[in-house]
Amino acid sequence: MNRSRALTSLHTEEVDVLVIGGGITGAGAALDAATRGLKTGLIEARDWASGTSSRSSKLVHGGIRYLEQLNFSLVHEALSERGLLLQRLAPHLVTPIKLLYPLETPVIERCYVGAGMLLYDLFARASRTKAGMRFHRHFSRRQLKRVAPGLKHDAFVGGLGYWDGQVDDARLVVSVVRSAVDHGAAAASRVRAEGFVHESGRVVGVVARDLERDETFTIRAREIVIAAGVWTDDVLGLAETEIRPRVRASKGVHIVVPRDCFDSHAGLLLRTATSVLFVLPWGRHWIIGTTDTDWNLDKAHPAATEADIDYLLDQVNRVVEHPITRDDVLGVYAGLRPLLSGQDENTSTLSREHTVATVEPGLTMIAGGKLTTYRVMASDVIDHVAPHTTSVTDTVVLRGGESFAAHWNRRSIFAEQHGLTLRQSERLLRRYGSDVRAIGELLAAKPELSATLPGADDTLLAEIVYACEAEGALHLDDVLTRRTRVSIEAEDRGLAAAPVAADLMAAALDWSEQQRDTEVQRYLERVAAEIESQLQLTDEAADRVRNNRP
Repeated sequence: MNRSRALTSLHTEEVDVLVIGGGITGAGAALDAATRGLKTGLIEARDWASGTSSRSSKLVHGGIRYLEQLNFSLVHEALSERGLLLQRLAPHLVTPIKLLYPLETPVIERCYVGAGMLLYDLFARASRTKAGMRFHRHFSRRQLKRVAPGLKHDAFVGGLGYWDGQVDDARLVVSVVRSAVDHGAAAASRVRAEGFVHESGRVVGVVARDLERDETFTIRAREIVIAAGVWTDDVLGLAETEIRPRVRASKGVHIVVPRDCFDSHAGLLLRTATSVLFVLPWGRHWIIGTTDTDWNLDKAHPAATEADIDYLLDQVNRVVEHPITRDDVLGVYAGLRPLLSGQDENTSTLSREHTVATVEPGLTMIAGGKLTTYRVMASDVIDHVAPHTTSVTDTVVLRGGESFAAHWNRRSIFAEQHGLTLRQSERLLRRYGSDVRAIGELLAAKPELSATLPGADDTLLAEIVYACEAEGALHLDDVLTRRTRVSIEAEDRGLAAAPVAADLMAAALDWSEQQRDTEVQRYLERVAAEIESQLQLTDEAADRVRNNRP
């Protein structure tokens, strides 16, 4: 992604559609518009996926709990999208994972949950992609224990197993943004909308600030789409309108622990008193989450508290043979779900469906929704602003997905060519797909880039360089938190990796020595603030600690 070229285009040329917001919804809207032949712009105030879209449970799923709410249409739609992503659009990024639902009582619970999973599978098979997943199955207590030896022996009477999809959410967003750019979109991160331009009673442009250069300029657009997630109200506050979508932010906290903390060949779906809890396989780790509580503080840096972490540990320790302790927690991340709210509803029951509305002539907003259905949301909002065009994104393979099966079949050859292990080759393919060729070119030119980052054994030095040269990374946090997952996977949260990664970025982005040192210092302070905030008991205390640091 060439940011300078995109900014030049946005400075000088009017676009048909300008999208504000670089999460999955905004990225999807930009791709949908660009592939309809519309001249498209996309701006994001921070980094791509820096908000909700990098802090999810990393599932591509139908939402089995929505069956209990009788929201059949949402489940069917999401399962159809899951199949599209898995089989056609992003086969390199979306992978099937097996999940277990342990049963605490015989007969009635088995029949009730089994009926739900049967319906889940039937909805998937009724979609145009014909599921792409195996059918669910029932387990006796002995069979359950064989699949998940780490479960308490007397906690369950049996269980059910089913399949869903998993994705690195931030990498999905980057892939969608790059796909939009491939189809002609001008996409620039670190560009903040600060006002709207009106002419003859219509919005015709955005006053934007390039935060890297601290320069203000105007972007002219025939139609503007606000896809700002939990920041929707903030962006609407710049407009001359009283329309508000009533988006509530719900905080979801996840913890990351080593894989050897829990002996199982499958993840878990557990019912809690207020919602559900997932224990999800994630490479050498487990992701455990999530919480579901209102958040009314700083949207940019939602903070996990000691109470949040203890809640997750308490819930998972109800069912595992060997308790997971605070010392086992390697990483913690908190994200905010943008929920369409009623007046007094609990966040765990609020709708994940989306809404599209005209704010004023020339200005449209989309709010709500979920990661899995981003393509449908994007199609709906571009249908609204460009009704005489037709969406084609159900056939547009995302960047890296082209010829993925052929590249996967050659994974041993790729490993041998570049001195990698088979596991490293497979991991790269699951992150970059066919773009692994560019990683290979870096390794061929500089074989020393096949080394791994200190404290982050899964991440090659070449990935840091590639993030700068091809994926729009501008700051150290962009690389360690979103292009890679060092910040939540490394035992020291990336402290040892930061100076090495900064050296590579300095060479790739032509940083001065002072800028390189500043980037490292900011990252170290961010990690320290997050760790300190996670020792606080309340959201307010954690928010204060987090925001007392740069």
